[in-house]
Formats: sequence, structure tokens, C-alpha cells
Amino acid sequence: MNILITGASRGIGSAAYELLKSRGHNVVGHSTKGSEDLIAGDLMDPAVPRSIWEAALDRLGGRVDALVNNAGIYEAIPLDARDRDWRTAWYSTLVINLQAPADLSRLAVQHFQENGGGRIVNVASRAGWRGDSPQHWHYAASKAAIIGMTKTIARAYAADGILAFAVAPGFTVSEMTEEYLAGRGGAAIVADIPLGRVASTTEVAEVIRWLATEAPASSTGSTIDVNGASYVR
Repeated sequence: MNILITGASRGIGSAAYELLKSRGHNVVGHSTKGSEDLIAGDLMDPAVPRSIWEAALDRLGGRVDALVNNAGIYEAIPLDARDRDWRTAWYSTLVINLQAPADLSRLAVQHFQENGGGRIVNVASRAGWRGDSPQHWHYAASKAAIIGMTKTIARAYAADGILAFAVAPGFTVSEMTEEYLAGRGGAAIVADIPLGRVASTTEVAEVIRWLATEAPASSTGSTIDVNGASYVR
């Protein structure tokens, strides 16, 4: 399969990128700064989703079979922040976590309609179901919206062979969180997880791989939780 994944330079995105490549898929990745292998693009720029999509089509011979919207940000903003800072935090989070995936999904749906179908996998979050910290209203809102968007795409385009899924990780260990998990904050997080540990990026990547390549068509519209039973529904 030909697969495009955003935010592929670290964490869950990097793990999914490497796993999909190791299974023999043709994978094109994206990151903000890019690299020898990854397409560059700052998702705050409204022109970038289309430029990423077109670059991926070029690298993949004109055909994409699956889109993985993984890129996202998680930046705190306190309740007592200045109005300008509060609105800036909301704006940037919604642009990167929601608008850019929507733009890419729109391009993917149009492409899939012309090419016999395809798959979209959106990386949401446990926060989209249960909410997040008092400093992360905007993050939780963006991920809840991603889940709603996924369901809408699934319902609207299943007849065209277009499948849409989401994965909702809880706290995940990566190079970004390793130091925090080693401290007192990490102990509190683990105490809230019945499994007794946070998820690994490898585990989340495996769910992404399955959804992007193997999940049965009848499961379209579903969200797979990867949170060690810290939130069940």
C-alpha cells in the first residue's frame, strides 16, 4: 500500500512510519522541518496540507491508499492567561490538530473517490472522550472534534469504499515524556492506569498499522482506545 503519515519525525508518528515501512508498504512521511526522507511543512500555513499531499502523490506515483493524520501539538495555556495568549493557544491548537487533518482528509476523500477507495486514520486522544487538564481545554476540544470528523467521514463515504478510523491513545511513553514519567508526575499517571504502565509508541503504532492496512471494512467509523483501561466506555 501507498501511505502518507504526518508528524513522522518522533513519538507515535515515527514508530508508525518505521513499522509500516518494515511491513513492506510504500510510506511517505512528513514533519515540520523535514529531512532527507520526510516532506517538510508547517501546518500553521494554510497552503501546506495541499503541498504535502501533492508531494506525497509525486513520491508515490500518483496514488495514495491510506492517510494517517498523526501530527499534533499539546501546549498548555492557563485559565488566567492574557486574552491574546489564550486565543493564540486555541487558534494554533485547532489549526494543527483539527484544521490541517480536515484539509488533508478532504484531499484524500476526493482522491479516493476517483481511485476506488482508501483509508483515513486519525490520531485522536483519550482526552477527546474524557477531557484533559485545566490547562488543556483546547487540546481536548480538538481531539473530540477529530473523533466527530472521523465518524462523519465514515458515514458519508463508506459507499465509495472510503473507510475512516481513529485511534485514541492515553498517556504514551516517548522521548518527549520519558523525563516526566521518571518523576512524581509519572507516578500519579501510572497510578491511574489499571494496566500499571503507560502505552508504548510501538503499541499505538501497531493499532495505526492495522487500521491503515487490515481492519475490516465493517469497522469503519470506530475509534480504538489505547489507554490501559484508564478510561473505558
